[in-house]
Amino acid sequence: MRGVAAELLLGLSRRGHRIDCFFPAAEDQESVKIAGDESITFGEGNLAFGENVTFVWGTSRWQWGRWYSRGKIAAFVSGMFGRAAASLRLRREIARRHRQQPYDLVYQFSNIETPGLPAGLARSVPLVIHPETHIAGELRWMWAERRLALRSQPAATVAIVAAISFFRSVLQYLSIRRAALLVCISSVFRDHLVHDYRFPRERTVVIPNPLRSDRFAALEPRPQQPPVVLVLGRISVRKGIEDVIAVARLLAERGVEAKVRVIGGPSLFSDYTALLEELPANAEYAGHIASSEVAAELARSSVLLHAAKYEPFGLTVAEALAAGVPVVATSEVGAIEGVDRAVVAELAPGDVEGMAGATASMLADVARDGERLRALARAEAARLFAPEAVCGQISDALERLVDGGR
Repeated sequence: MRGVAAELLLGLSRRGHRIDCFFPAAEDQESVKIAGDESITFGEGNLAFGENVTFVWGTSRWQWGRWYSRGKIAAFVSGMFGRAAASLRLRREIARRHRQQPYDLVYQFSNIETPGLPAGLARSVPLVIHPETHIAGELRWMWAERRLALRSQPAATVAIVAAISFFRSVLQYLSIRRAALLVCISSVFRDHLVHDYRFPRERTVVIPNPLRSDRFAALEPRPQQPPVVLVLGRISVRKGIEDVIAVARLLAERGVEAKVRVIGGPSLFSDYTALLEELPANAEYAGHIASSEVAAELARSSVLLHAAKYEPFGLTVAEALAAGVPVVATSEVGAIEGVDRAVVAELAPGDVEGMAGATASMLADVARDGERLRALARAEAARLFAPEAVCGQISDALERLVDGGR
């Protein structure tokens, strides 16, 4: 399965851009991690790029199961510093290639910090940052949910993660000022970036993440009895896990025929799985599943529930719509922006009563007019998240930036 970063790279390359793609990872690894957890595997049957794409490798040989990565916090800290150190070592190669064949711009995906960008290049070439999250937003909810975190994690872990996140938020506040353009994956995310980092709104553009819906196109719905309300994502800070539990209880109290099925695992720095021991009898926790199993879970589901307090995009929403599954989500979930409200119900974060009522109403709508709603959801996913359209918008924004600087 291709993820967001791979779709962007492939889509921009097909529009004729010459791209040097720099990885901190060493070249002889079978796969590399980009954009957090997204993995690209090279070789037969995987991604194939044209001659206009060059991969430039770094020196990082960070691996799981070593002394520095045996625990979650150790892996979180060592992985972060390992990538930063490898990025710093790439600076010389970036500068050398720029001298040989000058770049029109630097495009940084996922992260806001720019350790690999040479200072001289930053002054002469426009920098585009395309973040998937921002640490100030993560830190806000770490603090707001500190009591929840302490119910499921050691206090030392919470303190270490908070300290690192505070440092990174300050670094991001300074780093983001180097950007000539900020590609924001939703309007609600842009609002947070402008507010938290004081970034000029006029130097932003809102473009959603791409999703290739091929793996969902032939998916045959297999609704269950009772109908399944799927909660799909990380079981961690700011995901609204306590609200999911409360919604499940309300549905049971109101006699709504539904099974709330929670799927996902913790992140390296946050683990709320202990809270799921409080799920009522009409709900179940199925643990973590492979990405290849997501489509089958969606085929069995009638509604997707996304209760996040902060979610710059929410790829599971795009996947659900592509699979023909309507969504109940909070206004903080960026992926619901612009979606026909017949297949999306929007509630305020923390509005448990509203989420329970909207879930019951959406289940009734699906039972009454499921075929039409499934078709509409799929059409909305294709309209908003098709990689060709998304990459076209990004390409146009980059060309306007470069043309405006000439």
